[in-house]
Amino acid sequence: MAQSLSAKKRIRQNVKRRGRNRWRKNQIKIAIKAFDQAIHEGDADKAAEQLKICYKKLDQVAAENTIHKNAAARKKAQLAKRLNKLGE
Repeated sequence: MAQSLSAKKRIRQNVKRRGRNRWRKNQIKIAIKAFDQAIHEGDADKAAEQLKICYKKLDQVAAENTIHKNAAARKKAQLAKRLNKLGE
């Protein structure tokens, strides 16, 4: 257990940050699930709109350093690949 005031404060900060990071990652998952649903239905227009939302969420989360910017770019490329596969 933490003894010093600074260690106790660090614990409080970590709890807050963990909560924020979990919420941000959950927002990405929700957006991707909506994109997956549109892909599953075969609706290219809806999927393209959902892809924009996914891009925005990924960029925002990467800007806050919750996920690495290259991880966000990789995920965006994977999603775009799936949308392009639908169009074929």
